[in-house]
Amino acid sequence: MLRTVPLAGELTASLISRVAARYGLTASSVMRLWTCRNSPSRHDGGGVRADADVVLNGAGRGVLAELCGVEPAVLVRALPSFTVDDPKISNSRDASLAQARWRAAAAVAGEAAFGCRLCTARRTGQALRAVRYLPRRQRVCLRHGRWLLDADADQPLEHLDLRLLPEVVAAQRRWPGVARRAVRAGVEPAQAFTLAHAVVARWWEQALYWEQEEVWPRRLHHLAGGNAGSRLEWWRIVGRDPAIFPEVTAVAQALLEPAMAEVAWRASGGMQPRARGADDAFCHRLGELVGRTWLGPELAADHGSPLNDWRGAIVRARRHETGPPGWREDPWRLKREQQPATMAGQLRVLAAEAQSGGSGTRWRATVSAEQRFRITQLVDEAREQLVELRGVHSGTTAEVARTLLEHLSHSAALIDQALVHTATAAVAAGVALEEVAAWCRLPAQELAEVLAVGEGED
Repeated sequence: MLRTVPLAGELTASLISRVAARYGLTASSVMRLWTCRNSPSRHDGGGVRADADVVLNGAGRGVLAELCGVEPAVLVRALPSFTVDDPKISNSRDASLAQARWRAAAAVAGEAAFGCRLCTARRTGQALRAVRYLPRRQRVCLRHGRWLLDADADQPLEHLDLRLLPEVVAAQRRWPGVARRAVRAGVEPAQAFTLAHAVVARWWEQALYWEQEEVWPRRLHHLAGGNAGSRLEWWRIVGRDPAIFPEVTAVAQALLEPAMAEVAWRASGGMQPRARGADDAFCHRLGELVGRTWLGPELAADHGSPLNDWRGAIVRARRHETGPPGWREDPWRLKREQQPATMAGQLRVLAAEAQSGGSGTRWRATVSAEQRFRITQLVDEAREQLVELRGVHSGTTAEVARTLLEHLSHSAALIDQALVHTATAAVAAGVALEEVAAWCRLPAQELAEVLAVGEGED
C-alpha cells in the first residue's frame, strides 16, 4: 500500500487524482471504488471542471483513508469536504456501500484554486496538479512568487509569475496584519477583503479611461510574460486579481481605520450635509493611500460604487438616521449587483462574444465598453440620488419638498440620459427603431428626433 498524504485544504477529488497517479492509474478508474450518483460538472467545451469535488458517505471515507494509507483523522484535518454530508448518499438505503457524489467546490467549502506544483512536489514528492480550497485573499505562494488562479475557469493556466512584481508579494505579507485589524474592529476579515476587492475591481474597469493610470498596465504586461499584445482583453480578465491585489489590501486597511471614517464624516458635512465635489477630502485621501494623488476627482464622480455605500452607511449611522423597517445598515455588506464578475464568468462571456462575430446578437460585442460604462455610471448616480432621500420626511414642508424635488428631478434627468444612450446603442447595433421606441414607451418619430438631438450634442 503506497502512502499518499493530503495537502492542507485540498479538494477530495484532487487527492483521489493524485492517489491514482501514484498507482499509475487514471482518476476515473479509481473512482470506480465508489458508487457515484452523478457526474462531475463540465465546461461548455466538454472538459471536466478542475473545481469539481466529491463528497463521500461514511463507508466511502473509510475506503479513501485505506487507499491513501493514512488515518481518517489526517484526512479530516486536511480535506474541508471530507466530512461534508450529502443526504442523497448518507441517508440512502445503500449507506453501507462506499458512495460518492460530485459537487461544485463553491457549493461545498468555498473558492477553489490550483495549488503550487513546486510546493506540492516539495510536500508529497509528486509534481502533479493539485486543487485546494483557497480564498482570494490568500492566493500568493510566498515561497515561489506565484499567484494561484481560480480553478473554476475554462483556461489552461494554473498560476501567474510574480517575480517581477514584488509589491504583490509584499501585499500578501501585509494581509495577516490587516486581518487582525479587522478582528479588532469587529469585522470579519473575509468581509473586509470582499468589499475592498469589489471597490478596486470597479476601478479596474474604469481605469481603461484613466489617462494617468500607469501602474496597472505595467503589472498586467509583466503578468502576461512581457506583453499582453493582441490578447489584452483576455489578460485583463485573467490578470485582474493579482494586478489589483496591492490596492485591495491598501483599501481594506484604510477602511478599517477609524481616522478614515472621521474623514468621510467631515467630508460629508457632518450634521449639515453638503454635496460632494471633485475636491472631496475622503476621495482625495483614499487616492493618496493607493499611490494615485490624481484619483480623488474620479472617485468623487462615481456615485454608485460599493465605496460610496460604505461611506454612506458610516455617515447615516453618525446622524442616527434609520432606514425602512427591517433595514440592516452594515457598512461592510456588499450588494449582489455590486459583486465583481468572476474570471470564469468573464471568460464565458468573452467566448460567447467571439462566437457571435460581432453580428449584433450580443450586447457586449456590439456596444463599446465606454458606452456601457457611461450607461452604468448614469444609472448608478441616479440610484444614489434616490438613496439619499431615505428618511427625508422630517422638517418643514418647504425643506422636505425642496429636497425631494431637487433629488427627484436630478434623478429623472440622469435616467433620461441613460435612456438616450441605451436607445442609441441599440439602434446603432441594428435593432429596429420601432422596437426600441416600444420599449421606451415613445412614438418612433419622437424617439428618432430625440436620438438625432443626442447625436448633435455629442
